[in-house]
Amino acid sequence: MAKIWCISAPLYSHTDWGGFLRTAQGLAELGHEVIWVSTEKLRGAIVSAGLPFYPIAQTGFLFPPPPVPDVTTIPPQEAVMLRYRRALDTWMSVDIVAEATQNLLDLAEKIGTPDLILTDPFLSASALFAEKIGVKMIVCGWQAQADLNADALFPVQRNLATDSQQRLAKLCDQFGLVGENFSKGATTSILSPHLHISYFTPRWYIAEAGTLLGQNVFVGGIKPTPKDVPPAWLTDIPQDVPLALITLGTTFTGDLGFYSWAAQAAAREGLLPVVAIGFNPIAPQDKAMLVKSLPQGTRLVNFVPFEHVLPRCKIMIHHGGMGTTHYAVVFGVMQIVVPHAADQRVQAKRVAQARVGLNLTAHDVRQGMLKDGVRALVHDDKVQITATQLADEMANLGGVARAVDVIQSML
Repeated sequence: MAKIWCISAPLYSHTDWGGFLRTAQGLAELGHEVIWVSTEKLRGAIVSAGLPFYPIAQTGFLFPPPPVPDVTTIPPQEAVMLRYRRALDTWMSVDIVAEATQNLLDLAEKIGTPDLILTDPFLSASALFAEKIGVKMIVCGWQAQADLNADALFPVQRNLATDSQQRLAKLCDQFGLVGENFSKGATTSILSPHLHISYFTPRWYIAEAGTLLGQNVFVGGIKPTPKDVPPAWLTDIPQDVPLALITLGTTFTGDLGFYSWAAQAAAREGLLPVVAIGFNPIAPQDKAMLVKSLPQGTRLVNFVPFEHVLPRCKIMIHHGGMGTTHYAVVFGVMQIVVPHAADQRVQAKRVAQARVGLNLTAHDVRQGMLKDGVRALVHDDKVQITATQLADEMANLGGVARAVDVIQSML
């Protein structure tokens, strides 16, 4: 049996990506020595999942980022540059990536090196660490793509591409590496030469089909079977009442207006809104205003068990986190995605391209288009049929069980 390290940023959403944590559990069930490495913040979630946990002080993922300056006071081109640079800082800030890489090396010295590394797609330290100790690294939850053509980049992107290359060069010099787990083109990204596991189908990436590389394996996903009883608030809702699930995941939960607008739009079409606001603190007066703004009968909760709630949902309105999007896809639920940051914009576009839902902007929401979007989807049988077909395609690829088989073949 092998010793396998799973390394992630200290955000619960970064344990998912459509099946990362469940893949680790599957490998452990087969007898492999699987440990999860992140900061102390994730200990409770990982231990609850039945896996050994080893903390490090720094993973190299910058979160939360520094406060956003008022972009209305700076020129538009500078505002765009700021947005791209902040995204780069999240996963390639030299100081904290170097610290995280050393943390991983120190842990390996303490408990022994792994035989294989599974990583969160945005941890530069994992890629550097794997090369330093000479161990294969597998990226879980993100596709491997060919390098972008530098001539096709906007000037701001070319500037940031040069910046990212310089940052990687500093890190490689510091640890005596060549960057074998990074792309070599104009834009730097984490790239395993061995294996990338995507928990979607090839069709999900139809707009990027020409850039997908050979080390991708698409395993899709199978809707999980509940292992516990549904919560009382859910069983109290009659079975014939269709639901609309509204969530911003675990991080971007402060957009209270989104919850209200989405719930009102769902209620207008005869759906009962279920609003999940997460566990981030909300000022009592703000929560009171939110409650007052919700339609009568709305269920306002901190957390929803997807496997119980989604089978009863007609539509899901959310932020576009990959894990959240994946759940909606495997359950065949139509979606409206309003991205708030980072890769959520990519997921929103793919939802629209796959014809299983709509991609709306924050501006669209402020203009009242959630109401029009919910009405359009609820009354369009073609979208529901397409969502069901995509769920079937996902299940046919094997899901987490297929991912476990593929990883074992690497050992």
